[in-house]
Amino acid sequence: MSFYNTFYQQIATNRLSHWLDTLPTQLTDWQKHHLHGEFAQWRKVLEQLPVTHTEFVDLANSVSVGKPEEIDSGQLKRLEHMLKKLKPWRKGPYHIHGLHIDTEWRSDFKWDRLVPHISDLKNKYVLDIGCGSGYHLWRMRGAGAKFVVGIDPTQLFVMQFNAVQHFIKNPSVNLLPLGVEQLPELNAFDTVFAMGVLYHRRSPIDFIYQLKAQLVKGGELVLETLIVDGDENTVLVPGERYAKMRNVWFLPSGKAMCAWLERCGFSDVRMVNTDITALEEQRKTDWIDTESLSDFLDPNDQSKTIEGYPAPQRAIFIAKK
Repeated sequence: MSFYNTFYQQIATNRLSHWLDTLPTQLTDWQKHHLHGEFAQWRKVLEQLPVTHTEFVDLANSVSVGKPEEIDSGQLKRLEHMLKKLKPWRKGPYHIHGLHIDTEWRSDFKWDRLVPHISDLKNKYVLDIGCGSGYHLWRMRGAGAKFVVGIDPTQLFVMQFNAVQHFIKNPSVNLLPLGVEQLPELNAFDTVFAMGVLYHRRSPIDFIYQLKAQLVKGGELVLETLIVDGDENTVLVPGERYAKMRNVWFLPSGKAMCAWLERCGFSDVRMVNTDITALEEQRKTDWIDTESLSDFLDPNDQSKTIEGYPAPQRAIFIAKK
C-alpha cells in the first residue's frame, strides 16, 4: 500500500529489516481481503483534506500542529466537517490549526501518569501495541524516540492516524493495521507499550510472551491494564459484559499481574501507578456518537459498573526483559 512504501524503505536499513520477510505479504492481504465496508469513504476523507503548510509542531507537550492563522475560517469549517466523518474519535486530544479534536478519552492524562516512571525514550525504538489512533505514538516521538511503530487492527483508527499524519508529516511515526498475534519475534524494540489491551485477550499469558518477543534483551515493557483489589491469586473473570464491553476476559489484582509477568520471565517488575478512571478522563464529546463512561457505571453507585462489578481501576506496570 502507498501508506507503507516509506515504512518499508526505512526498515530496510535499520534494525527492523528482518520484518520485511513477513510484513509486505500481511499488509497486501489486509488490503485485498479485510477492508471495512466504509474504508473507501474514509480514504476519500483523507484525499480531500486541505493541504496546509506550517513549521509549528508540538509533540512534547501535546499533539498540536499548525497555527489558526495559517488557514482561513472556510478551510477550518471544512476541516472539522471532514474529520467528523471519521467519528468516533476515541483517544486524543489533537489540535490541528486551532481545531480541537476533543476525543472521548483524555489520553494525555494517562501519559502524564506514566512518564515519571518509564525509562528515557531518547533515541529509542518504540512499539505501541493496540495503539488506537496513535495519540501516544506522537507523544513518544515528542519524548525523543528515534523510531515509533504502533499496531492496531481497527481500520478506522488507522485512517484517523493517517489524517493526523497528513498534517504532521513525520516518517519516524508509523501505524500498521496488525494485531499482536501477527507479529513475528522481532526482538528489536527498546520499549514496548501495551496499554488497555491485556483484558481484551483470551489468553493473557500468551499475550505477555508475545510482548516479550518484541523486546531487545534488557528492554522495558510498559503495561497498563484494568485490575481489581486482591492478593496474588485474585482474578476477576466477568460474565458476558464488563462496563458494557463484551470482550473483557481477565482482570487480575495488581499482585497477580506482577506474578504473571515474573512467571513469563520478566525481571524488576513494578506496579508504579493505580488510578480509578474518572468521568473527566473518559466522557461524551461532539467527536463521538456513542455511550461513554457515565453510561457504563451504576447510576446509583459509581463505584460499580452497570453490571455490579468494581468500577474500572487501571494500573501501570514496568518490567525488564
